[in-house]
Amino acid sequence: MVMRMRECLALGLLVVLLTGCAAQEPRRFAFNEGAHGIPRLWPEPPDVPRYAWSGQITGEANLVSKKEPGPGFGAALRWLAGLLAGDTPPVILQRPIAGVVDANGRILITDTSRQGVFVFDPTAGDLQIWERADMLRGFQTPTGIATCEEGVWVADADLGFVARLDLMGNPVARVGEGLLKRPTGVAWDAANQRLYVADTHAHNIQVFSAAGKLLETLGERGEAPGQFNYPTHLALRNGELHVADTLNGRVQVLPLAGGAPRIIGQRGLNVGDLVRPKGVSVDSEGNVYVVESYYDHLLVYNRQGEFLMPIGGAGQEEGKFYLPAGVWIDPHDQVYVADMFNGRIMVFQFLGGDEEGAN
Repeated sequence: MVMRMRECLALGLLVVLLTGCAAQEPRRFAFNEGAHGIPRLWPEPPDVPRYAWSGQITGEANLVSKKEPGPGFGAALRWLAGLLAGDTPPVILQRPIAGVVDANGRILITDTSRQGVFVFDPTAGDLQIWERADMLRGFQTPTGIATCEEGVWVADADLGFVARLDLMGNPVARVGEGLLKRPTGVAWDAANQRLYVADTHAHNIQVFSAAGKLLETLGERGEAPGQFNYPTHLALRNGELHVADTLNGRVQVLPLAGGAPRIIGQRGLNVGDLVRPKGVSVDSEGNVYVVESYYDHLLVYNRQGEFLMPIGGAGQEEGKFYLPAGVWIDPHDQVYVADMFNGRIMVFQFLGGDEEGAN
């Protein structure tokens, strides 16, 4: 009996030591390239490619060891430790909605099913999940996300406010509580220190100061330019606010300096038309990306609103989607798409356009 207890204690110590070493093993972030094995391009040859497949983000699987595993006694011990300790379920994206890449290169993704914000840090080789909307409550339905100089804004549709977090994910303030019905998209105007919030159930865009004071309200329910019908996602670039005017089947572009809105997209059944637009973003050349969630497409338009090309279609393969939601673009013109019901982020590299397509 004594010997049996000693053996159990020894094995237990072995497991603690080995799993502890494994937890401290340096890791790096890498896109999961999937199983295709062949470079994917859009459009396909012989047309000139504009986008290349970069890979996908699914969760903990994107953090890989800096060391290549090899045979030997150490590998056998790690196998034994895993066998004795039991398998730990991997941390995975469930229902990603929107995201952003911050100034430090971290990839932040809201996930409504996980009720938190996934934070991938490629520099540190780390993954965290931020779960607190304030000091007393966790996130319920985190949707839109934007970064500012001192932290992160996260809209929670069910809590009815925008949470301001510091750079480490600690709750700092609540914005719009008692004023917003169902906040979804957010966009931060660093130049003017203004926060734009799409209030989907109020059919308007509310504008707050950095301190959380309501400054103005843009729009009301309707179909005319400047009016909205269940707006959702937002994007701000080059002094223009892009609004996914979802149930009006269009994107409205509002010049912040004033002037009439521009309309991108129209209702219809052809590829390039909009039925349920959600995510919206803009690249360095001014091309506008719109997630057409109903038909599982990412649609690309130029700045004038002319349709350029689609990416996607329904499916689980690389470059296919299942009820996609948000889209965002990093400083290197990598395009990230929240493939919501496939539980992943699809990443494409914009290769640049010609004079006709680039604006």
